[in-house]
Amino acid sequence: MPHHTPLIGTIVAGLVVAFIMGAIAHRLKLSPLVGYLIAGIMVGPFTPGFVADAGLANELAEIGVILLMFGVGLHFSLKDLLSVKNIAVPGALVQIAVATLMGMGLAHVMGWGLMGGIVFGLALSVASTVVLLRALQGADLVETRRGRIAVGWLIVEDLVMVLALVLLPALASVMNNANGAGAGALLGPLLGTLLKVVGFVAVMLIVGRRVIPWALHWVVHTGSRELFRLAVLAIALGVAFGAALAFDVSFALGAFFAGMILGETPLSRRATEETLPLRDAFAVLFFVSVGMLFNPSIVVEQPLPLLATILIIVIGKSIAAWGIVRAFGHPNVTALTIAASLAQIGEFSFILASLGTGLGVLPEDARDLILAGAMASIFLNPILFSMIVRKHERADDQGEVQPPERPRLGHVILVGYGRVGKLIAARLAERNVHFVIVEGDAEKVEEAQEAGLSVVKGNALEDKHLLAAGICEARHLLIAVPEGFEGGAIHEHARHLNDKLQVIARAHSDAEVAHLEGLGVPHIVMGERELAGRMLTLCGVS
Repeated sequence: MPHHTPLIGTIVAGLVVAFIMGAIAHRLKLSPLVGYLIAGIMVGPFTPGFVADAGLANELAEIGVILLMFGVGLHFSLKDLLSVKNIAVPGALVQIAVATLMGMGLAHVMGWGLMGGIVFGLALSVASTVVLLRALQGADLVETRRGRIAVGWLIVEDLVMVLALVLLPALASVMNNANGAGAGALLGPLLGTLLKVVGFVAVMLIVGRRVIPWALHWVVHTGSRELFRLAVLAIALGVAFGAALAFDVSFALGAFFAGMILGETPLSRRATEETLPLRDAFAVLFFVSVGMLFNPSIVVEQPLPLLATILIIVIGKSIAAWGIVRAFGHPNVTALTIAASLAQIGEFSFILASLGTGLGVLPEDARDLILAGAMASIFLNPILFSMIVRKHERADDQGEVQPPERPRLGHVILVGYGRVGKLIAARLAERNVHFVIVEGDAEKVEEAQEAGLSVVKGNALEDKHLLAAGICEARHLLIAVPEGFEGGAIHEHARHLNDKLQVIARAHSDAEVAHLEGLGVPHIVMGERELAGRMLTLCGVS
């Protein structure tokens, strides 16, 4: 068997070049997405050197789309959306309409036709989930009211795009075959598509909502991490494929609903963690496959349409979003944050562009303009976000989350508010010991806050969050996260900031204990050893 098969060559070339270009982009403080797209251009047919198999790349990209949409569904929170629904829902809908009209205007000038203009405009209207969340996390704004509005706005955009992906094939079929047959020719296929979608949604809400959580809980009780990971991937891919096969709806919608249903269960966080590596790998291949479609010559051949596309994305969308937020009575700093957050396009734009060209309703020039506009906006967005947000980062707009009260000297810092962390927190509270929790999961942070506990939202591997918890004044650090190797890294960060800190860490295996001991952690608690010791004590064996 030859070692250089097209499949292996495409995967290897895509991942290796994407890693190199992604690392360079990260070094230049750009989004790695820019590097992945450039990697696709480098291994694509429009540049010299190695050319990956475009057909295989597109098939691999389909898996990337499924896993991306599954991730969107996992993070979909109806509760978060409802908390900012009064601005996020109408704001996102109006902004999508404005940006789509601007895109349709440019499409009209280019002579692309109505359906091409709609797809082009929709592709320019939706922001990148990855870029927006990374920008908010980098500025520590996710838990502020500004951040919640931006995320809620993004959720609405994602839902509109999911609907567009479902309806676009039916619309394209009618537009290509109706030949002026009138509204009846359009109404029939649309109703048929909507009935299929309704049928699929009903099956997922009635059957899937019971079967999926039951299956995962059964797998959890087997105790096999490998089987759990396989079950999550089987649900994501199986539901997406089944939705397309049985209901003729898109992979994207099937994967989104699978993720949304799984996201309602207590196992959603673990499912996210287990599938993240594979999801990231296939997402990279998706971006590479999109880059392979881009013809760089459009920068020279159509500079003015490209400039107009970038202006719609970066300036037109931002002004529209700013005006909408201000019209709803929100402060200028909130309006500027939302405007900066949305001044880019990404994943859904690529999916729409690929689908539009595949259906024959979007010209290849339009797809290239979308890809070029995405790369330019992703490149410019961190700069724009930094200029606007950091200028106002001290602003105290309405609803901004305030930091916890100033810790007392000699207090305890508890890292992790999971099963073990909750037990520790309860005992500390019973004994009136002053402590601060450091937790990265939003649901657990909210749960701790509802219990009246002092919490710092963030990753304990970042110094700023440890400092916010008062690491320099603390006497004890209790590391209750389940991963011992992560606990070792937290210990190193914490002792660097306070070398007198007494650290107690949790471990699950002899390897984790050895690792923690090698790092100089003074006190290590391994659950299995403590259980064995307690059981021996109860039966009289010392």
